[in-house]
Parts: sequence; structure tokens; C-alpha cells
Amino acid sequence: NAMEVSLQMELAKQMEALSERERKVLELRFGLYQGRRHTLEEVGNYFGVTRERIRQIESKALRKLRRPNHSKYLKDFVL
Repeated sequence: NAMEVSLQMELAKQMEALSERERKVLELRFGLYQGRRHTLEEVGNYFGVTRERIRQIESKALRKLRRPNHSKYLKDFVL
């Protein structure tokens, strides 16, 4: 579907503002490319940190994406 491809391309572009670790945390937590959503515990095990640390990294990454200069491009895809 063309809309889905456009969304994936825009999301990848916006995620460039994140660190590699922040990107990977969001990819795993939200199942962005593999389709499976991982728990905080699973992602923590992957990185060798606590689930609380993963929650903090996820929160920081989402705050970055919510900044107006990033979120305005993604809002076009939200119903």
C-alpha cells in the first residue's frame, strides 16, 4: 500500500534525529520493522540494562519525535 510505504519512509527519516540506541529501542518496543512488539524486560535484556532504563530511553526518544519540527511531518498519517 502506497500510504504505508510513505509512512515508513517518513518515520525512518524522522528517526534519524535519534541516537542508534533510541532508534533500536523504539523499533523493538513498537515492532516497527519486525512486526512483533517487545516488552520493556525483553528490550532491557537485549541491551543488558533494566526495564526502567529502557522506559527512560523510550520516553526521551518519543519526546524528541514530538517536537514540532519532527511531529508535523508524521501528523499527516494520523487519522
